[in-house]
Amino acid sequence: MLLLAVLYGAGIWYYRDHFLPGTVADGMDLSRMSLEEVEARLDHYTLTLEERTADGSMAEEALNGRQLGLGWGDGEALRALLNEQNVWQWPLAVWQVREKKGVVVWDKVRFYSALEGLRGFSPAFAREPVDARLSEYTEGVGYTVLPEERGNALDRDRTLVCIERAAGELRARVNLEENGCYREPERKADNEELHRLAEEMNRYVHTEVIYRFGNTEEILDGTRIQRWLTIEQDRVILNKERVSEYLASLRKKYDTIFRGRTFMTSYGEEIELTEGDYGWWMDSASETEELYQMLSQGKSGVRTPVYFQTAAQYGSRDYGDTYVEINLTAQHLFVYQEGKKVMESDFVSGNTASGDATPEGIYALTYKERDATLNGDDYESLVSYWMPFNGNVGLHDAVWRDCFGSDLYRRGGSHGCINLPYGAAKELYDYVEKGMAVICYTLSGTESGSVTVQDARDTARSVIDAIDRLGPVTRDSGKRIERIHALYDRLTPEARRYVTNYEQFLAKERKYTEL
Repeated sequence: MLLLAVLYGAGIWYYRDHFLPGTVADGMDLSRMSLEEVEARLDHYTLTLEERTADGSMAEEALNGRQLGLGWGDGEALRALLNEQNVWQWPLAVWQVREKKGVVVWDKVRFYSALEGLRGFSPAFAREPVDARLSEYTEGVGYTVLPEERGNALDRDRTLVCIERAAGELRARVNLEENGCYREPERKADNEELHRLAEEMNRYVHTEVIYRFGNTEEILDGTRIQRWLTIEQDRVILNKERVSEYLASLRKKYDTIFRGRTFMTSYGEEIELTEGDYGWWMDSASETEELYQMLSQGKSGVRTPVYFQTAAQYGSRDYGDTYVEINLTAQHLFVYQEGKKVMESDFVSGNTASGDATPEGIYALTYKERDATLNGDDYESLVSYWMPFNGNVGLHDAVWRDCFGSDLYRRGGSHGCINLPYGAAKELYDYVEKGMAVICYTLSGTESGSVTVQDARDTARSVIDAIDRLGPVTRDSGKRIERIHALYDRLTPEARRYVTNYEQFLAKERKYTEL
């Protein structure tokens, strides 16, 4: 009993200036420690931070109590805690826990200053997280989904809360990753929307469109298309303006309309053609829309542009080797098919004295028509073969003329058209087709005195052919019958004698009247 009494008294004496077992202040175990020992322990307190490096490995960084701004203040709270304990009950304290909050004092300025210096906030150490994303375009591959990168940049708010809690509990270590202190990527590699975007982008860049301009190819593939794509609000956008710009570059390279070109005349002299509207002319608005739709649908293939107008072939000699050549100086024309001259004829062109000269240049035959009526301010002409190539200017027969060629055009020319002998116009009509090049030029030194005479038999042929074309009479034959009468009435008395089928015509006219 004496021994127990001695031990009990010694405990009372000891715990007068030592904390009872089970005494905890702000998470710090003060059991059996004196005030001096407690103050010294806080001064030597160290919190070790377990951190993630940029490559994913782990590293450590330590902060001591002073760096964290921890202290006991003026010590009054600590002394009060010591004075509050009942030393007479010290044997019972072994089985009790006495915890006190608010004893440790924080210097927030020093605490935040210490945290600002953490490596995890330093650009030299910390790497920001990177979301999963689409790769750059790779030729032959297209786009792939690149995985996210976690990095090791700390989230400031979460890190401050974590360290403040750990230091407040005077814990020795804290794992920042386990406590969710790092900023993480928002979009992961398994994101469905990201894979959808990659698939859509690849549909565009895996498309190949080939334009052929003669022997030259222009290949539109992913290397160019990828520069036309953007992603806006998780939608792939094909820039139509860039599509239009691409086609404009093709127009600049291959369109030939309104451009000069050389031409070797039948007289052995090469000339420059600078006027006229012949040539390739792309319909850029329509072609932009069609190419845009083709790319949007991921359709590959060989494509011919939409044209307002085409030419015989690509290149500077776009008129090819099938054309009508009109020498306004010589008043003579030639027709070539596949490089071979198939016909030639004298003609009468526009009256230069009255300002109706036939314009020079290269044009495309607009169309061809039989039995046309040409109207002007002061004339109405019935022609059997009408072949316009420059607005109201065209090639046609002129049965009202008896001579063609020489310099008749200077004062007795047409209103601008190329007047041909009836037989020449008929022959020419069978050679020409819509779109065929018609080349008009003047060439000094080729003046000619050649004259082609059109006699009564030639002019009569126009009526004979018209009667032959009349065919079986129907209720719809009235206008054609009237036209034949008009043609016949304009013939000279001599020419009318050569209309060998006129009686047949009169019989058909009577039959029409009976209908």
